[in-house]
Amino acid sequence: MADTATTASAAAASAASASSDAPPFQLGKPRFQQTSFYGRFRHFLDIIDPRTLFVTERRLREAVQLLEDYKHGTLRPGVTNEQLWSAQKIKQAILHPDTNEKIFMPFRMSGYIPFGTPIVVGLLLPNQTLASTVFWQWLNQSHNACVNYANRNATKPSPASKFIQGYLGAVISAVSIAVGLNVLVQKANKFTPATRLLIQRFVPFPAVGRLSCRHAPGCSSLCKASCAWQPSAWPCRWPSASSRKCQRLKHPN
Repeated sequence: MADTATTASAAAASAASASSDAPPFQLGKPRFQQTSFYGRFRHFLDIIDPRTLFVTERRLREAVQLLEDYKHGTLRPGVTNEQLWSAQKIKQAILHPDTNEKIFMPFRMSGYIPFGTPIVVGLLLPNQTLASTVFWQWLNQSHNACVNYANRNATKPSPASKFIQGYLGAVISAVSIAVGLNVLVQKANKFTPATRLLIQRFVPFPAVGRLSCRHAPGCSSLCKASCAWQPSAWPCRWPSASSRKCQRLKHPN
């Protein structure tokens, strides 16, 4: 009996500690303060946390139910702020806020690093042929386009033709820039072989950076990362419980 009481007390103390460490829960709001760079930095670390890729279907249902109970005021006693923040993190990482459907794993924000890193490595491979340059640029732009489409604002549907047009434009432009710069570098007789190789390593950056926001109409979820650096330059309210819409059109300055 004494052991049982001790265990129960330890569990209660642990729960209380977790609750006191976490800020008061606010449904649909970021956990960390967005008025400082550090708060925005932690907020985006939460968004891209790859651990949410391993959440089971049962854990997802529990998280969704916990938030529903909180929303309707039927939350069971003993639920901590930490548990609520964790539930919201899981739901926002897996379910689209407009359609409430699961986002395909490689196209989630939490999957951008584990699924995007191999592509980045491919882009930076040395001594690439024309075929390999085209392939990696196409794969990168295709992955970005799928991420943007999967995390799109679904409250205002856009014609598929616009997405296709943006995707084709991004692929053609990226491939043209990468191939064109490679040809120019190879024809530059003033460069030594070592310098030429070094410059070629940086060719993917202008091709990728110039086109990172051209995969689909509007602004993508990845573009919103700029809020972590210049929140006043690109105001948005993503992520929220109801939308991932960027408010740039309402705040052109």
